[in-house]
Amino acid sequence: MALAKHVMIFRFSAMGDVAMLVPVLRCLYAQNPKVRVTLVTRQRFTPIFKEFLDLEIITPDFNGQHKGLKGLYHLFKELKKKKPQRIADIHKNLRSRVLRLFFAFSPWVRTRVMNKGYRDRAKLTHPTKKTMKPLTPQHYRYIEVFSRLGFLLDLDNHEFPLKPGLPTTALEVNLPADKKWIGIAPFAAHQGKVYPLDLMQKVVGYLQQDHTVFLFGHGKKEAHQINVWAKAYPNVVPKALQMSFSDQLDLIANLDVMVSMDSANGHLAANYGVPVVTLWGMTHPFLGFAPFQQNHALMVDRTMFPKVPTSAYGKKIPKGYEEAMRTIAPETVIEKVLEII
Repeated sequence: MALAKHVMIFRFSAMGDVAMLVPVLRCLYAQNPKVRVTLVTRQRFTPIFKEFLDLEIITPDFNGQHKGLKGLYHLFKELKKKKPQRIADIHKNLRSRVLRLFFAFSPWVRTRVMNKGYRDRAKLTHPTKKTMKPLTPQHYRYIEVFSRLGFLLDLDNHEFPLKPGLPTTALEVNLPADKKWIGIAPFAAHQGKVYPLDLMQKVVGYLQQDHTVFLFGHGKKEAHQINVWAKAYPNVVPKALQMSFSDQLDLIANLDVMVSMDSANGHLAANYGVPVVTLWGMTHPFLGFAPFQQNHALMVDRTMFPKVPTSAYGKKIPKGYEEAMRTIAPETVIEKVLEII
């Protein structure tokens, strides 16, 4: 067992990457009982960590008082007052690098940085000279940083917490008790990861016949599409649109299955042990970003689209690849969901 230490963690974004820290934190606390942890992340992500009662979270304002080099120095002075002994930089971006440089003048602070595996990632995403080999999963890249800081962590001994109670906003909906709850998050940050909406509509329309479907999304465009489906199908519930993020997490934890793109909702559901069916477009599970302990991935047909994965984040859509996700038939998605529930 590692000696009691105060470890400070840098992970500012994105939501999916932040959410992937949750199983690692559970193991860190369970296997190092006296550890003190401070997490530096954005304010909007704090509900993800509400189960950790002893976790201190510092939320920098990178658009305000912590903007630019001067702002980062002010943030450093705030962080230094917490007297961390270890720093785990599992973000490795410009901001975290600057903060690490400031801490370099504090000899009692030991710092380690995540290896993002850029070289292997480049081989996997190369358009022609591609090496289709699974990369180290992101969860284990996080683990490796903590191991180099002297903490013992074993994800094989991970235990899920008890599921939280349903939020009152969900209980307000009169839902049949005999129906399974299916979550569908049909959107993603980049178009290269979004399943065609006309095909997703077939999935939604079929599954809602015998089950209750909760739709997840944010922003005006996504909310509009969700409301269109909710009006068209009687068992589609758009209630999540009106919930706080914290309440959405409680609802997600109580789903029977989640259908997600390669996006944050898949990770949020997996953190509660909810089975997740993931749909992969320009990205691929081999990149290491699959939800925790999940094996229900559906990928595009690489015999037709061999350049996949084209990038780590789904930003690159080669010419002729715009319809690649249509090789995942709606019937295949439906069948996978029904296998689980």
